[in-house]
Amino acid sequence: MINTILGQKLEMSQVFKDGVRYPVTWVKVGPCVVTQVKTQNHDGYWALQLGFGERRIKNTSVPMQAHLRGVIKNKKAPRFLREVRVSGDPQLKIGDVVFIKDVISVGDEVVVTGVSKGKGFAGVVKRHHFSGGPKTHGQSDRWRAPGSIGQGTTPGRVYKGKKMAGRMGGEKKTVKGLKILEIQEEANKVAILGMLPGRSGSLVTITREVNK
Repeated sequence: MINTILGQKLEMSQVFKDGVRYPVTWVKVGPCVVTQVKTQNHDGYWALQLGFGERRIKNTSVPMQAHLRGVIKNKKAPRFLREVRVSGDPQLKIGDVVFIKDVISVGDEVVVTGVSKGKGFAGVVKRHHFSGGPKTHGQSDRWRAPGSIGQGTTPGRVYKGKKMAGRMGGEKKTVKGLKILEIQEEANKVAILGMLPGRSGSLVTITREVNK
């Protein structure tokens, strides 16, 4: 049975239930079209490749057009493709559509994966929450400096993994323990309690926690 679906992060908002205000993130979820089916006999494992969103054919490469020939409609092809593992035969074929109700329901706990916002080149105070140097006793430019990055002649090098300034954000992040608070099936929208990684409009993967 499939327990993962693709969506697009929309915005943060609030939902009131029984007089309590809950902060939620609205996500446009599905519908997702099956673009490929992988089987135990042919590929060594069971999996589905799901397509989400739309893009014009002219913006799709020729090899990708051949791969998606079974799902291209009205000169539109899926914009995003992601592979989803399944435990057994999913009983789905290329061209079938997966909707919200097929995967999640209100009250389910989910795991959401996305790409965090890119922050660019950041210093150690912003990137690693360093406190900076002393503010007094003659210090003039040490407020946001990293300080010492190693020892002396021994070991004579900087250890790997040392926290320093560098590129921040734009990384794959997963948030666990989130809860489905509301579903609008007609609009293909879901309200998830809490915050999700990424900017508005970015792709997220929603997986129902099967052990809950």
